[in-house]
Amino acid sequence: MTPPPPQPQPPGPDPAADSAADPCPGPGPLVVLFGATAGALGPDLGSDETDLILLVWQTVEPRRRQVGTLHKSLVRAEAAALSPQCCEASGLSADSLARAEPLDKVLQQFSQLVSAEVALLSGGPYMLCTDGQQLLRQVLHPEASRKNLVLPDTFFSFYDLRREFHNQHPSICPTKDLTVATMAQDLGLETDATEDDFGVWEVKTMVAIILHLLEGPDGQLFSKPEVVKQKYETGPCSKADMVDSETVIRARGLPWQSSDQDVARFFKGLNIARGGVALCLNAQGRRNGEALVRFVDSEQRDLALQRHKHHMGVRYIEVYKATGEEFVKIAGGTSLEVVRFLSREDQVILRLRGLPFSAGPADVLAFLGPECPVTGGADGLLFVRHPDGRPTGDAFALFACEELAQAALRRHKGMLGKRYIELFRSTAAEVQQVLNRYASSPLLPTLTAPLLPIPFPLVAGTGRDCVRLRGLPYTATIEDILSFLGEIAADIRPHGVHMVLNQQGRPSGDAFIQMTSAERALAAAQRCHKKVMKERYVEVVPCSTEEMSRVLMGATLGRSGMSPPPCKLPCLSPPTYATFQATPALIPTETAALYPSSALLPATRVPATPTPVAYYPGPATQLYMNYTAYYPSLMPVGDPPRTVLQAPKEWVCL
Repeated sequence: MTPPPPQPQPPGPDPAADSAADPCPGPGPLVVLFGATAGALGPDLGSDETDLILLVWQTVEPRRRQVGTLHKSLVRAEAAALSPQCCEASGLSADSLARAEPLDKVLQQFSQLVSAEVALLSGGPYMLCTDGQQLLRQVLHPEASRKNLVLPDTFFSFYDLRREFHNQHPSICPTKDLTVATMAQDLGLETDATEDDFGVWEVKTMVAIILHLLEGPDGQLFSKPEVVKQKYETGPCSKADMVDSETVIRARGLPWQSSDQDVARFFKGLNIARGGVALCLNAQGRRNGEALVRFVDSEQRDLALQRHKHHMGVRYIEVYKATGEEFVKIAGGTSLEVVRFLSREDQVILRLRGLPFSAGPADVLAFLGPECPVTGGADGLLFVRHPDGRPTGDAFALFACEELAQAALRRHKGMLGKRYIELFRSTAAEVQQVLNRYASSPLLPTLTAPLLPIPFPLVAGTGRDCVRLRGLPYTATIEDILSFLGEIAADIRPHGVHMVLNQQGRPSGDAFIQMTSAERALAAAQRCHKKVMKERYVEVVPCSTEEMSRVLMGATLGRSGMSPPPCKLPCLSPPTYATFQATPALIPTETAALYPSSALLPATRVPATPTPVAYYPGPATQLYMNYTAYYPSLMPVGDPPRTVLQAPKEWVCL
C-alpha cells in the first residue's frame, strides 16, 4: 500500500504576530535591580565611597505580565568593615562577605542569568529599572572605574522607577522624596510585611509597583530611559554663553598633572556637559589643583556634591558649589582663532611649553615626528603670543586619538634646538585661559594700593634718551649688560640701569638704560640691536623716560607704540599731581634708616611739578617690580669693581 501523503502541520506560534496581537503592548523586558554598599543606605547611597556588597534582581516581562526568578548575590568588599547602619539593615557580617565573589565575577553571573531568563520569557534586549539613580550613578560606575572594570552596555541606560511613578502621579510629592514604601502605600498595594530578607522585599515591591503602573492609561510609561554618558565630550565655551549656576561645581585638591579626562573619570556615572571641565590656572599659567565642572542638569550637580572628599588616587577631592559666571570666566573665550582651533570634535589636546621664540609650525611638526602626526598639520597647531605679536614659547596641538597623543607625550623634555620642550595634556578651557591671559595681561598687573617712591628718582631727560633691552637671558647680570654695550656703557647716567622682574620675582628679560643724551641712546640702539648675549639676540629700542616709567607701571611698549597701563592713577599723568592726604610710611624703620630723608615719602605733599619718579607699590599689592641700579665710576683701570645696589626686598611683594 502506498502510504498516505503527509498531512500539513499547523503553523507554529509566530512571535511577531503574537506580539502584534498582544492586547497589552508596552516596553521590553525589565530587570528590577537593587543594591547596597557597606556604608550609607537610602538617599546617601554611594556618598561615602564604600564598596558594593549586595545585588538583588528579578526580571519582568511587561507585555505578558510575567515575572522571572528572584536572584540574590553577595559581593566581596575590599574593606571588610561594615557600617552600623548596614549591619542592622542587612544582617550581614564581614565573614559572609569574605566568602563572596568579587564584583567582576558577580557582574558576569548577572549578565549570564539575565540573558538566559529574558530569552525564555520573550527574547530581545532588556533594560534595567532601579529605585532612584544612586545605585548606578553613584555606586556601580564609580566603583567599576576605580577597579578598572568595563561595565556591559546595559548599565549605561536604565529606568528610574521614582521618575516613572512621578510622571503618572505628579501631585503626590517630589521625585527625590519618594521611596519604595511610599510609592506602594500611595498605590494602595499590599506588601509582605513578614519578609525580612534584606533586598528581597524591595525588589518584590518594585515589581508590584511596575505591574500596577502598567495597568494605567499612560502610554508614555517606560519610554524615555535615563542615559549614562560613556565618554566625556570636549568643546569650546564662549563668553556670551549663559550657564546655569545650579549645574556648576568647583573641585579642589586635584593632582597638578590631572587632565579633563581624569576629572571626568572622578565623576564617572554623572553626565558632564560638552566642554564642561575647566581646569583653573594660577598667575604663572600653571594648574592650581582646581577645576570648574558643568553638568547637564541640577540633579547631576547635586549627586556630584555628594562626592565631596572622595579620592582621586591617594588625594581626596573637595567639591563645592560654584556659579555659572565663574565657569564662563575661566572657560569662555572670544577669539575666533581659538574657536576654529577647537571646532574639531573628538580631539586630544596637548600643550607644548618652552618652545624657542623662533620656532614655527614646521619646526614643531618635525619635533613631534611622523609617528605622531598633528591633526590637520600646521592647522592643528595654535601658537600663543603676546598682544604685540611676540611668541610666548607656548603652543597647543591636536591629535586624532589617544594613541597618537601618548606617542607625542613620549617626546616630553625632548630637545628642539638648544631647548627642551615640556608636553602636557590640556583642555579646551585651558586653551581659552592661556590665550585670555596673554591677550589681556600687561607687563605688570594692575596697581591697587598706595605707592611709594624709590629712593633714587629717575633723572628727567629730554627726547628719547633711554633704551629698552628686550630678550635678555634670565641669567644676565649688570656686568653682562655692560659687556654687551661695550664702550657705549660709558654714557649711562648714574643709577641708570633698571632691570624688571616678573610676577614671580624673577628676571623678565627686560631692562631699561638711561643714557646721557638722545644721540647716545640712538647710537646704542644702532650698534647693539640684535646683538647676541649668551646665545640670545637682544633687541635694543630707543624710548623716552616717560615711556620707561609707564611701562614699568604696567603699560606695554610695542612696535606700534605705547598702550596705557590698566589703572588710572593721578601719579601716572605728568606733569601735575593731585593733592592727597598724608599716608603712613610703609618702609620698615630699619630699612628707612639706610636712606636719606629726602628719598622717603614726606609727611605732607603739595601740588608741584615733580621730577618723573618710578614708584614702588605697598606690600599688599600684586605689583611685582624691582630695580637694580648701576653706579658708573670714573676710577682708573685696576681699581675695585663698581658698586651694585639691590633694592630692598621689603618693597617687592613676593
